[in-house]
Amino acid sequence: MSKDELNSTDELSLTDESRRELLLKGDIDIEGRMPWSSNATFLVNVCRGELRGRAIYKPLRGERPLWDFPPGLHRREVAAYLLSEAMGFHMVPPTILRDGPLGEGSLQWFVDADHQQHYFTLYERRQDLHDRLRLMAVLDVVANNTDRKSGHCLLARDDSIWGIDHGLCFAVDFKLRTVIWEFGGETLPDAAIAPLQQLAERVPLGIAALLDDDEVSAIQERAGWLLRHGEFPIDESGRRYPWPLV
Repeated sequence: MSKDELNSTDELSLTDESRRELLLKGDIDIEGRMPWSSNATFLVNVCRGELRGRAIYKPLRGERPLWDFPPGLHRREVAAYLLSEAMGFHMVPPTILRDGPLGEGSLQWFVDADHQQHYFTLYERRQDLHDRLRLMAVLDVVANNTDRKSGHCLLARDDSIWGIDHGLCFAVDFKLRTVIWEFGGETLPDAAIAPLQQLAERVPLGIAALLDDDEVSAIQERAGWLLRHGEFPIDESGRRYPWPLV
């Protein structure tokens, strides 16, 4: 399939519901492997009738074993999407669990982004987007993201902000590693309070079904911790950064 054929569907005109439907029911054709990925990650074309789009496919069988995370990082990708939706942040691209050409994996809508932009450039040049970046920081604390690189913050064509690569999330032990520390010590935004309260009381079943019970409890504990402190954490050690930074 050519790029022109893919562009016959205006991706920006599709709703998230339409994108999810396409991801769930569309035919998957692998276009190629994404470079520089530590695990097998593929750019795929997804087609269903006249609807066409691109997605990122991360199969279970392409994962490298890790000592601190069990197999199944693709399920954490889906859980991060559901967490973002449950909190009303809508900043993780639609992501679903399904069988693909290489077996079970996660399928995430591909964001057509300006790859010259990432967290560091957005923080320096786009103060109008800081509120969205603050919500991403809240999401990362609750999800216990251990790998929020600058390049994992995408600026889409419509000026929306998206976070990607959430396989290393939801560990029980607090091991946050992120580049987003500029808001440390600030009061939490009002938009985060109600979602945090809801999570502290109950984690939605769709998220809980993808994680272990102790990981679900840890989500509640981190949400409660943020509510009690009422502000963004500060990295006093200076070591809670991923590598590479971008």
